[in-house]
Amino acid sequence: MLTTITNFRKNIFSMMEQTVKYNETLHVSTKDGNAVVMSEEEYEGILATLELSSDPKLKKKLIDGKNTPLSECVPESEVTW
Repeated sequence: MLTTITNFRKNIFSMMEQTVKYNETLHVSTKDGNAVVMSEEEYEGILATLELSSDPKLKKKLIDGKNTPLSECVPESEVTW
């Protein structure tokens, strides 16, 4: 969603509620530059993704896992946590 700072100021409660409820990123434009507002959940997800991506070995495992055919994967019923 894109809005101006004036509109954001007028509708901050509903815009923040929508951002949190639907994990929608809100772009706010001002005369001095732009800002992005996002839910805490979205922010934590981005941080986790950056952390996982910054470890080359883990990143390779994730990519390899993503590229593994489903037929070669362990069935969910056999996974133990």
